[in-house]
Amino acid sequence: MRHGCKINHLSRTHAHRVAMLSNMATSLIMEKRIETTLAKAKALRVYVEPLINRSKEDTTNNRRVVFSYLHSKEAVNELFREISQKIANRPGGYTRILKTGIRHGDNSAMAIIELVDYNENMLKPLTEKKAKTTRRSRAKKAETAEAPVAAETPAAEETPKAE
Repeated sequence: MRHGCKINHLSRTHAHRVAMLSNMATSLIMEKRIETTLAKAKALRVYVEPLINRSKEDTTNNRRVVFSYLHSKEAVNELFREISQKIANRPGGYTRILKTGIRHGDNSAMAIIELVDYNENMLKPLTEKKAKTTRRSRAKKAETAEAPVAAETPAAEETPKAE
């Protein structure tokens, strides 16, 4: 029975699971976005967010601790040099999971996990996004087109009258 067990074992042994999460975390740090199953993405979020949080303070001990999880010097350098600069003011929530549907082969739920500060499309302010058009807005455009015509007719009547 699994009473009180909070970790998803992902049908793997401990060594296999740790190696897989380490490789996935390295890929996420280097590529900024990876596509995987939803269960693996949720497990990876729990694995990688404490490492990203640790990179805010660049000390030798923090680098050694992160290296013990990632086993990749390039990923550690990328994390402490570039990613830590972008997430310096963020209090948490460094990753985003976007569900993408199902995989046709085995019907498993697929997802994209990405670093939040590296998605340019989501970082655009709401003012830059194109306004959504609806039928209601089209009806207002038709009314506004008729309004100037109505405004011009009273102006024509205000011409000086011959006395």
